[in-house]
Amino acid sequence: MTTIKQEDFISSIDDAFQYISYYHPLDYIQALGKAYEREESPAAKDAIAQILTNSRMCAEGKRPICQDTGISVVFLKVGMNVRWESTMSVTDMVNEGVRRAYLHPDNKLRASVLLDPAGARKNSKDNTPAVIHYEIVPGDGVEVICAAKGGGSENKSKMVMLNPSDSIVDWVLKTIPTMGAGWCPPGILGIGIGGTPEKAMLLAKESLMAHCDMHELIERGPSNRIEELRLELYDKVNSLGIGAQGLGGLTTVLDVKIMDYPTHAASLPVAMIPNCAATRHVHFHLHGDGPAKLEAPNLADWPQVAWKADTEKSKRVDLNTLTPAEVASWKPGQTLLLNGKMLTGRDAAHKRIADMLAKGEKLPVDFTNRVIYYVGPVDPVRDEAVGPAGPTTATRMDKFTRMMLEKTGLIAMIGKAERGPVAIEAIRDNKSAYLMAVGGAAYLVSKAITNAKVVGFEDLGMEAIYEFEIKDMPVTVAVDSTGISVHNTGPKEWQAKIGKIPVTVV
Repeated sequence: MTTIKQEDFISSIDDAFQYISYYHPLDYIQALGKAYEREESPAAKDAIAQILTNSRMCAEGKRPICQDTGISVVFLKVGMNVRWESTMSVTDMVNEGVRRAYLHPDNKLRASVLLDPAGARKNSKDNTPAVIHYEIVPGDGVEVICAAKGGGSENKSKMVMLNPSDSIVDWVLKTIPTMGAGWCPPGILGIGIGGTPEKAMLLAKESLMAHCDMHELIERGPSNRIEELRLELYDKVNSLGIGAQGLGGLTTVLDVKIMDYPTHAASLPVAMIPNCAATRHVHFHLHGDGPAKLEAPNLADWPQVAWKADTEKSKRVDLNTLTPAEVASWKPGQTLLLNGKMLTGRDAAHKRIADMLAKGEKLPVDFTNRVIYYVGPVDPVRDEAVGPAGPTTATRMDKFTRMMLEKTGLIAMIGKAERGPVAIEAIRDNKSAYLMAVGGAAYLVSKAITNAKVVGFEDLGMEAIYEFEIKDMPVTVAVDSTGISVHNTGPKEWQAKIGKIPVTVV
C-alpha cells in the first residue's frame, strides 16, 4: 500500500502552480511556432511573435506568462490502495499548495479568486479555493493535473442541449464567431459531448489537458469518429479566418480536443471551452517516494522567434501631449508605440467611477485627455516597476465607455480583443479610439513600463487605478474615430482569402 505524505503532496501542488505560471507546455509552444511559420497575415504574425517572445522571456525570468494567473483547477485520480499520512483533508492540502504557490515571494502570482461571487466579491488574497475534480481509480498512486485557467477564456465557455439529429459541427461554427477574441486565440478548443449538462462541461475542460497533437493526427489520419470530428472542426474553424487575437489570419485554433460519454436517447449535450494563448497545465504522479520532480524544459526547443518594436513602421506617440485631434487621425490597423504616462482601470474601478459620478462626487484622478489601459497587473518582484501587465478583455468595459468618454475627459482606451456595438458607437460619436495590446504577452508588455504607482482606489488591489510610465509600448488601432473595427474587417478579409486557398490549413 502506497503512503502519500502531507508535505510531499502540498509541496508538489505548490511547485506545479509555480511551474506552469512561467513554462508553456512544450507541445503547445511548438505548435504555435509552426503556426507562426505558416501565417501570412502581418497583424496575426506580429501577434504570434509577441506571444512566442513573451513565452521565452517568462521561461528565462521565471515570471508569469499572463497577468491573469488563473483560477486553480486540479484533477486528481486517487488509487484505491493509497493511504494518506496527513492531518488535513485532501482538499485542504490542495488549497495549502495553491496558497503557497500564489504567495511565493520570488514569483508572487495574481490573486484573482473572489469570495461571495454574487455579493461582496471579496478577494481571497491567495487564489484559494481551488476547483478540484476527484476520481477514485484502481492502483497504488495518485495522478495529478494542475491547470491555471484565465478568466478571458473561461468566460467564453459555451454549453448547449442539441437535439440528437442536430449537427455538432454546425453549432460550433455558428458559435465560435460569437465568442469574439477575448479568449486570446490561437489556442485550443476543448469539446465535451454526451452525459448530462454538467458532465459535458467537465469533459470539455478535461480534454484541454491532453497533449497538443493535431499535426501528428493530420500526418497519420483518423482512426475513429472522434478523430474525424477533430480534423473536420480544426479545418473548418481555421477557415473562419478569425486568426491570432481576432485580427484575421490562417490560424485560429492549434488543436481541437474532444471527449465523449454515453448520453440519454433524447439528449445531445455539447460543451465547448477554449484554452487561450496562456495555455498552462502540468501532469505528474505520486507514488509515495517523495514530492513530484518537475524538470525544467530545454529552451533550445522553443521556436527561435524574437519580437522587437518596429520603430520604422510604427508611429511613436507621446501620451503626455496627446490631443483629441491626434487620436482622431489614427487609422484602423495602424501600429503605435506609446510613450509617457497612462492610467489604468478595469471592472471594479469603472463601476466605482460610475457610482461616484452618479452621486456628484469628485474622482480621485483627472482623466482629461488621458488614455486608460484595461489591466490588473501582477505585483512586482525585485527591481520590477510592475509585474506582468497584459490587457484584459475590453468588452467588459463596453457599458461604461460612453460615460468615460463624455463625463471624464478620457480620449482613448487600451485593452485586448474586440469592442461591441455599444462601445464602437460611443467611440465614433466622440471621435475617440480603441487600441489593442496582445493578450498572452504580459511579461513583454511589462518591460515597456518604467514606473508604476497607485493613484486611486487602492483598496481594490490589482483593480486599483495605477499611473504607468511607459516607453514604446506596442499597440494596434483596433477601432478608429470613425468606428471602423479591425476585428470586423480582418476576419472577413481572411475568411475570403482562405476560401481561395486550395489546401487545408495545417
